Amino acid sequence: MKLEILYEDNHIIVALKPVGVLSQEDYTKDPDMLSLIKEYLKEKYKKEGNVYLGLVMRLDRMTSGVMVFAKTSKAASRLSLQIRNGEVLKKYVAVVNGKVNDHGTLKDYLIKDEKLVKSFATTKELGKLAVLDYNLLTYKDGLSVVDILLHTGRHHQIRVQFSNMGNPLYGDKLYGGEGETHMHLHAYYLSFIHPVTKEPMKFKVLPKGKLWDKLNINNL
Repeated sequence: MKLEILYEDNHIIVALKPVGVLSQEDYTKDPDMLSLIKEYLKEKYKKEGNVYLGLVMRLDRMTSGVMVFAKTSKAASRLSLQIRNGEVLKKYVAVVNGKVNDHGTLKDYLIKDEKLVKSFATTKELGKLAVLDYNLLTYKDGLSVVDILLHTGRHHQIRVQFSNMGNPLYGDKLYGGEGETHMHLHAYYLSFIHPVTKEPMKFKVLPKGKLWDKLNINNL
């Protein structure tokens, strides 16, 4: 599989994760971004042995989009701190079933079931706060396209919160979404401060595919 590298320097590497590729290796041993980029770095720089690459953020297997990786432990530590402090801006675009309001804020408390590998909305006492803002971009053929600003990074957060609202993601069978194809969720925008140079870094890549083209998301 050919990697789409958006940016690279001595400290970080930014790449585009396709649908169906894992962020990190699991029991399936299917292709994952961490291993693919390590192999890319080994070949490019003719390195022998293990290559360090820090995984500081994850995307679900069926979620596509922009990811940043750290090439040094210092960069990994600083990027992770930015994420914990809410200084990394992440925007997503999703196709959901049904009509949603023009805009809104979703606040839920989520709990993860480790055995089912699934999250659920629960009470404040049991769960972790999950917050996102959304804007409706377009509504067509029973589907809404929403622009999402993620404030917290809970497990399956976007999928759970829209399902809990009654508008599961199109194709997301795990959370009740209707649709014959895969889930349509794409991390299209990522911004952060470079962990070493302190320069603002911004990346924006819109999703591609038949349904995305049909619904016209060029106004993002």
